[in-house]
Amino acid sequence: MGYKLSKTSFDRLLQAMSKRYVPVGPMCAKNAGAFSDTDSIRYGKITSYADLELAQKSYFSPKEFVFPIRETLFRFNGSNREVPEVAARPIAIFARPCDINGFNRLDSVFLENGPEKDFYYARRRKNIKFFMIECLTGFESCFCVTMKANKTADYSVALRFGEDEILAEVKDEEFISLFEEYGEIIDYKPEFKESDNAKVELPNFEGVDLEAVFNHPLWKEYTQRCIACGRCNTSCVTCSCFSMQDTAYDAAKTLSERRRVWAGCHIDGFTDMAGGHSFRKNNGDRMRFKTMHKIYDFAARFGRNMCVGCGRCDDVCPEYISFSACINKLSEIIKEMKNV
Repeated sequence: MGYKLSKTSFDRLLQAMSKRYVPVGPMCAKNAGAFSDTDSIRYGKITSYADLELAQKSYFSPKEFVFPIRETLFRFNGSNREVPEVAARPIAIFARPCDINGFNRLDSVFLENGPEKDFYYARRRKNIKFFMIECLTGFESCFCVTMKANKTADYSVALRFGEDEILAEVKDEEFISLFEEYGEIIDYKPEFKESDNAKVELPNFEGVDLEAVFNHPLWKEYTQRCIACGRCNTSCVTCSCFSMQDTAYDAAKTLSERRRVWAGCHIDGFTDMAGGHSFRKNNGDRMRFKTMHKIYDFAARFGRNMCVGCGRCDDVCPEYISFSACINKLSEIIKEMKNV
Protein backbone atom coordinates (compact mmCIF):
# COMPACT_ATOMS: atom_id res chain seq x y z
CA MET A 1 0.00 0.00 0.00
CA GLY A 2 1.36 3.43 -0.97
CA TYR A 3 0.87 6.75 0.82
CA LYS A 4 1.82 10.41 0.44
CA LEU A 5 2.48 12.61 3.46
CA SER A 6 3.39 16.23 3.98
CA LYS A 7 6.32 16.96 6.28
CA THR A 8 3.88 18.15 8.93
CA SER A 9 1.87 14.94 8.66
CA PHE A 10 5.07 12.92 8.83
CA ASP A 11 6.00 14.68 12.07
CA ARG A 12 2.60 13.84 13.53
CA LEU A 13 2.99 10.24 12.43
CA LEU A 14 6.37 10.07 14.18
CA GLN A 15 4.85 11.43 17.37
CA ALA A 16 2.05 8.85 17.25
CA MET A 17 4.45 6.03 16.43
CA SER A 18 6.70 7.02 19.34
CA LYS A 19 4.07 5.79 21.78
CA ARG A 20 4.98 2.22 20.82
CA TYR A 21 8.31 2.45 18.99
CA VAL A 22 11.57 4.33 19.39
CA PRO A 23 12.25 5.85 15.95
CA VAL A 24 15.96 6.26 15.22
CA GLY A 25 17.69 7.63 12.16
CA PRO A 26 20.82 9.46 10.95
CA MET A 27 21.21 12.78 12.78
CA CYS A 28 23.71 15.63 12.53
CA ALA A 29 25.33 16.90 15.71
CA LYS A 30 26.75 20.34 14.89
CA ASN A 31 30.39 20.95 15.82
CA ALA A 32 30.65 17.50 17.43
CA GLY A 33 33.07 16.05 14.90
CA ALA A 34 36.76 15.27 15.13
CA PHE A 35 37.59 18.99 14.80
CA SER A 36 35.88 22.02 16.31
CA ASP A 37 34.25 23.13 13.06
CA THR A 38 33.11 19.70 11.85
CA ASP A 39 29.88 17.86 12.47
CA SER A 40 29.23 14.29 13.60
CA ILE A 41 26.57 12.22 11.87
CA ARG A 42 25.33 9.15 13.67
CA TYR A 43 22.10 7.41 14.57
CA GLY A 44 19.88 8.71 17.35
CA LYS A 45 16.25 9.14 18.39
CA ILE A 46 14.27 11.29 15.96
CA THR A 47 11.09 13.23 16.72
CA SER A 48 10.56 15.10 13.43
CA TYR A 49 11.55 15.22 9.78
CA ALA A 50 14.00 18.01 10.62
CA ASP A 51 15.99 15.61 12.81
CA LEU A 52 16.91 13.39 9.84
CA GLU A 53 20.23 14.01 8.08
CA LEU A 54 19.68 12.72 4.55
CA ALA A 55 22.21 14.75 2.55
CA GLN A 56 25.26 13.16 4.18
CA LYS A 57 26.26 9.63 5.09
CA SER A 58 26.39 8.74 8.77
CA TYR A 59 29.88 8.10 10.13
CA PHE A 60 28.61 5.18 12.19
CA SER A 61 26.16 2.47 11.21
CA PRO A 62 23.00 1.69 13.19
CA LYS A 63 24.32 -1.72 14.27
CA GLU A 64 24.86 -0.52 17.85
CA PHE A 65 21.10 -0.88 18.45
CA VAL A 66 21.44 -4.67 18.20
CA PHE A 67 25.15 -4.99 18.97
CA PRO A 68 26.00 -2.25 21.51
CA ILE A 69 29.51 -0.83 21.75
CA ARG A 70 29.58 -2.00 25.36
CA GLU A 71 27.01 -4.41 26.80
CA THR A 72 26.74 -5.96 30.26
CA LEU A 73 25.99 -9.65 29.76
CA PHE A 74 25.43 -10.48 33.41
CA ARG A 75 26.23 -9.38 36.94
CA PHE A 76 27.19 -11.77 39.68
CA ASN A 77 27.31 -11.50 43.44
CA GLY A 78 28.83 -14.63 44.89
CA SER A 79 26.80 -17.51 43.50
CA ASN A 80 23.94 -15.28 42.28
CA ARG A 81 23.81 -14.19 38.65
CA GLU A 82 21.58 -11.56 37.07
CA VAL A 83 21.07 -10.90 33.36
CA PRO A 84 20.09 -7.24 32.76
CA GLU A 85 16.82 -6.55 30.99
CA VAL A 86 16.75 -4.66 27.70
CA ALA A 87 14.39 -1.83 26.80
CA ALA A 88 10.87 -3.11 26.25
CA ARG A 89 9.92 -0.75 23.43
CA PRO A 90 10.87 -1.96 19.94
CA ILE A 91 13.01 0.23 17.67
CA ALA A 92 12.15 1.52 14.20
CA ILE A 93 15.42 2.11 12.34
CA PHE A 94 15.42 4.48 9.36
CA ALA A 95 18.20 3.04 7.20
CA ARG A 96 19.37 2.71 3.61
CA PRO A 97 19.38 -0.68 1.83
CA CYS A 98 23.12 -1.25 2.39
CA ASP A 99 22.72 -0.96 6.17
CA ILE A 100 19.65 -3.21 6.18
CA ASN A 101 21.70 -5.77 4.26
CA GLY A 102 24.43 -5.24 6.84
CA PHE A 103 22.02 -6.43 9.53
CA ASN A 104 21.42 -9.49 7.37
CA ARG A 105 25.17 -10.23 7.58
CA LEU A 106 25.14 -9.71 11.34
CA ASP A 107 22.24 -12.16 11.54
CA SER A 108 24.43 -14.77 9.86
CA VAL A 109 27.20 -14.21 12.41
CA PHE A 110 25.08 -14.14 15.57
CA LEU A 111 22.07 -16.28 14.66
CA GLU A 112 23.20 -18.76 11.99
CA ASN A 113 26.81 -19.40 12.94
CA GLY A 114 26.47 -22.68 14.82
CA PRO A 115 23.90 -24.71 16.74
CA GLU A 116 23.09 -21.92 19.23
CA LYS A 117 21.88 -18.40 18.56
CA ASP A 118 23.52 -15.52 20.40
CA PHE A 119 21.01 -14.82 23.17
CA TYR A 120 21.94 -11.17 23.65
CA TYR A 121 21.84 -10.30 19.96
CA ALA A 122 18.64 -12.25 19.33
CA ARG A 123 16.61 -10.53 22.04
CA ARG A 124 17.47 -7.10 20.62
CA ARG A 125 17.13 -8.12 16.97
CA LYS A 126 13.56 -9.39 17.34
CA ASN A 127 12.51 -5.88 18.41
CA ILE A 128 13.80 -4.15 15.26
CA LYS A 129 11.65 -2.82 12.41
CA PHE A 130 13.21 -1.21 9.34
CA PHE A 131 11.97 1.95 7.66
CA MET A 132 13.98 1.85 4.45
CA ILE A 133 15.26 5.18 3.13
CA GLU A 134 15.11 5.04 -0.67
CA CYS A 135 18.63 5.63 -1.99
CA LEU A 136 18.98 6.27 -5.73
CA THR A 137 22.35 8.04 -5.96
CA GLY A 138 24.39 7.02 -2.93
CA PHE A 139 27.59 8.85 -2.08
CA GLU A 140 31.06 9.19 -3.58
CA SER A 141 32.59 6.17 -1.83
CA CYS A 142 29.62 3.80 -2.19
CA PHE A 143 29.91 0.50 -4.08
CA CYS A 144 26.83 -1.34 -2.81
CA VAL A 145 25.76 -2.47 -6.30
CA THR A 146 28.99 -4.44 -6.75
CA MET A 147 28.42 -6.07 -3.35
CA LYS A 148 24.77 -6.85 -4.23
CA ALA A 149 23.61 -4.85 -1.22
CA ASN A 150 21.81 -2.07 -3.09
CA LYS A 151 18.40 -3.75 -2.87
CA THR A 152 16.38 -5.29 -0.07
CA ALA A 153 12.86 -6.46 0.64
CA ASP A 154 13.49 -6.64 4.39
CA TYR A 155 11.58 -3.58 5.54
CA SER A 156 8.28 -2.71 7.15
CA VAL A 157 8.03 0.66 5.40
CA ALA A 158 9.94 2.17 2.46
CA LEU A 159 10.25 5.96 2.26
CA ARG A 160 11.11 8.44 -0.48
CA PHE A 161 11.92 11.85 0.98
CA GLY A 162 11.13 14.67 -1.45
CA GLU A 163 11.49 18.42 -1.04
CA ASP A 164 7.88 18.92 -0.01
CA GLU A 165 6.45 15.46 0.61
CA ILE A 166 7.25 11.92 1.69
CA LEU A 167 6.12 8.85 -0.23
CA ALA A 168 5.76 5.56 1.62
CA GLU A 169 5.17 1.92 0.82
CA VAL A 170 3.81 0.10 3.87
CA LYS A 171 4.31 -3.67 3.93
CA ASP A 172 3.82 -4.27 7.65
CA GLU A 173 0.14 -4.29 8.64
CA GLU A 174 1.09 -2.96 12.04
CA PHE A 175 1.79 0.47 10.51
CA ILE A 176 -1.06 0.69 7.99
CA SER A 177 -3.50 2.39 10.36
CA LEU A 178 -0.94 5.10 11.14
CA PHE A 179 -0.32 5.90 7.50
CA GLU A 180 -4.03 5.80 6.71
CA GLU A 181 -4.62 8.39 9.43
CA TYR A 182 -1.85 10.78 8.41
CA GLY A 183 -1.33 10.06 4.71
CA GLU A 184 -3.10 9.98 1.36
CA ILE A 185 -3.32 6.70 -0.56
CA ILE A 186 -1.31 6.66 -3.82
CA ASP A 187 0.60 4.19 -5.98
CA TYR A 188 4.24 4.01 -4.91
CA LYS A 189 6.97 1.41 -5.11
CA PRO A 190 10.53 2.16 -4.00
CA GLU A 191 13.36 2.25 -6.51
CA PHE A 192 16.96 1.25 -5.94
CA LYS A 193 20.40 2.42 -6.95
CA GLU A 194 21.61 0.62 -10.10
CA SER A 195 25.22 1.82 -10.54
CA ASP A 196 28.15 2.50 -8.24
CA ASN A 197 29.91 5.79 -7.72
CA ALA A 198 33.12 4.03 -6.71
CA LYS A 199 34.04 1.51 -9.40
CA VAL A 200 35.05 -1.79 -7.83
CA GLU A 201 35.89 -5.12 -9.45
CA LEU A 202 35.67 -8.12 -7.16
CA PRO A 203 38.49 -10.67 -7.50
CA ASN A 204 37.72 -14.12 -8.85
CA PHE A 205 39.46 -16.46 -6.42
CA GLU A 206 38.58 -19.64 -8.30
CA GLY A 207 41.69 -21.65 -9.10
CA VAL A 208 44.07 -19.16 -7.47
CA ASP A 209 46.84 -20.10 -5.02
CA LEU A 210 45.59 -18.49 -1.80
CA GLU A 211 48.98 -18.82 -0.12
CA ALA A 212 50.46 -16.70 -2.89
CA VAL A 213 47.74 -14.13 -2.26
CA PHE A 214 48.50 -14.12 1.48
CA ASN A 215 52.22 -13.62 0.88
CA HIS A 216 51.92 -10.98 -1.85
CA PRO A 217 53.90 -7.72 -1.34
CA LEU A 218 50.63 -5.76 -1.64
CA TRP A 219 50.01 -6.15 2.08
CA LYS A 220 53.35 -4.57 3.01
CA GLU A 221 52.04 -1.28 1.65
CA TYR A 222 49.45 -1.24 4.42
CA THR A 223 52.03 -2.13 7.06
CA GLN A 224 53.58 1.25 6.31
CA ARG A 225 50.36 3.25 5.98
CA CYS A 226 47.88 1.84 8.51
CA ILE A 227 48.15 3.21 12.07
CA ALA A 228 45.87 0.55 13.63
CA CYS A 229 43.34 3.08 14.91
CA GLY A 230 40.41 0.75 14.19
CA ARG A 231 38.13 3.42 12.74
CA CYS A 232 37.34 1.17 9.77
CA ASN A 233 36.18 -1.54 12.19
CA THR A 234 34.01 0.70 14.35
CA SER A 235 32.33 2.44 11.41
CA CYS A 236 31.58 -0.81 9.55
CA VAL A 237 28.04 -2.16 9.71
CA THR A 238 29.20 -5.79 9.40
CA CYS A 239 32.24 -5.92 11.70
CA SER A 240 31.11 -8.14 14.57
CA CYS A 241 34.19 -8.97 16.64
CA PHE A 242 34.18 -8.37 20.37
CA SER A 243 36.21 -8.89 23.51
CA MET A 244 35.13 -9.79 27.04
CA GLN A 245 35.83 -7.75 30.16
CA ASP A 246 35.26 -8.84 33.75
CA THR A 247 34.95 -5.91 36.16
CA ALA A 248 34.94 -6.26 39.95
CA TYR A 249 33.31 -3.66 42.21
CA ASP A 250 34.78 -4.76 45.52
CA ALA A 251 38.15 -5.97 46.78
CA ALA A 252 36.88 -9.51 47.35
CA LYS A 253 35.63 -9.61 43.74
CA THR A 254 32.28 -10.99 44.82
CA LEU A 255 30.32 -8.17 43.14
CA SER A 256 31.26 -8.15 39.46
CA GLU A 257 29.96 -8.00 35.93
CA ARG A 258 30.96 -9.35 32.54
CA ARG A 259 30.81 -7.06 29.53
CA ARG A 260 30.99 -7.60 25.81
CA VAL A 261 32.93 -4.78 24.14
CA TRP A 262 33.59 -4.08 20.48
CA ALA A 263 36.98 -5.18 19.21
CA GLY A 264 38.54 -5.10 15.75
CA CYS A 265 41.07 -6.99 13.66
CA HIS A 266 43.08 -3.79 13.01
CA ILE A 267 43.50 -2.88 16.66
CA ASP A 268 46.64 -3.71 18.64
CA GLY A 269 46.18 -6.68 20.95
CA PHE A 270 43.32 -8.27 19.01
CA THR A 271 45.26 -11.48 18.27
CA ASP A 272 47.52 -11.46 21.35
CA MET A 273 47.80 -14.72 23.26
CA ALA A 274 49.35 -15.90 26.52
CA GLY A 275 53.12 -15.90 26.36
CA GLY A 276 53.28 -12.84 24.12
CA HIS A 277 52.45 -14.58 20.83
CA SER A 278 50.38 -12.66 18.27
CA PHE A 279 49.01 -14.01 15.00
CA ARG A 280 49.06 -10.70 13.16
CA LYS A 281 51.57 -8.22 14.59
CA ASN A 282 52.00 -5.97 11.57
CA ASN A 283 49.24 -3.87 10.11
CA GLY A 284 49.56 -5.28 6.61
CA ASP A 285 48.65 -8.74 7.89
CA ARG A 286 45.60 -7.24 9.57
CA MET A 287 44.54 -5.54 6.34
CA ARG A 288 44.91 -8.85 4.53
CA PHE A 289 42.79 -10.64 7.12
CA LYS A 290 40.02 -8.05 6.96
CA THR A 291 40.02 -7.91 3.17
CA MET A 292 39.87 -11.66 2.72
CA HIS A 293 37.19 -12.02 5.38
CA LYS A 294 35.01 -9.34 3.81
CA ILE A 295 35.20 -10.63 0.22
CA TYR A 296 36.23 -14.30 0.44
CA ASP A 297 35.93 -16.22 3.74
CA PHE A 298 32.43 -15.06 4.69
CA ALA A 299 31.13 -15.64 1.15
CA ALA A 300 32.57 -19.15 1.12
CA ARG A 301 30.53 -19.95 4.22
CA PHE A 302 27.32 -17.96 3.81
CA GLY A 303 27.06 -17.43 0.06
CA ARG A 304 27.34 -13.63 0.02
CA ASN A 305 30.08 -11.13 0.71
CA MET A 306 30.32 -9.66 4.18
CA CYS A 307 31.11 -6.18 2.90
CA VAL A 308 28.00 -4.28 1.75
CA GLY A 309 29.86 -1.46 0.01
CA CYS A 310 28.69 1.37 2.26
CA GLY A 311 32.11 3.04 1.92
CA ARG A 312 32.31 4.24 5.52
CA CYS A 313 35.78 2.74 6.00
CA ASP A 314 37.05 4.85 3.09
CA ASP A 315 35.39 7.94 4.55
CA VAL A 316 36.75 7.72 8.09
CA CYS A 317 40.34 6.49 7.60
CA PRO A 318 42.79 9.18 8.82
CA GLU A 319 45.48 7.78 6.51
CA TYR A 320 43.16 7.90 3.46
CA ILE A 321 43.39 4.16 2.91
CA SER A 322 40.67 3.10 0.49
CA PHE A 323 39.23 -0.36 0.98
CA SER A 324 37.60 -0.20 -2.44
CA ALA A 325 41.00 0.60 -4.00
CA CYS A 326 42.50 -2.34 -2.10
CA ILE A 327 39.89 -4.66 -3.60
CA ASN A 328 40.70 -3.36 -7.09
CA LYS A 329 44.44 -3.85 -6.53
CA LEU A 330 43.83 -7.40 -5.35
CA SER A 331 41.65 -8.09 -8.38
CA GLU A 332 44.45 -6.98 -10.73
CA ILE A 333 47.01 -9.08 -8.84
CA ILE A 334 44.85 -12.20 -9.17
CA LYS A 335 44.40 -11.54 -12.88
CA GLU A 336 48.19 -11.44 -13.21
CA MET A 337 48.49 -14.69 -11.27
CA LYS A 338 46.08 -16.28 -13.73
CA ASN A 339 47.77 -14.57 -16.70
CA VAL A 340 44.43 -13.12 -17.73
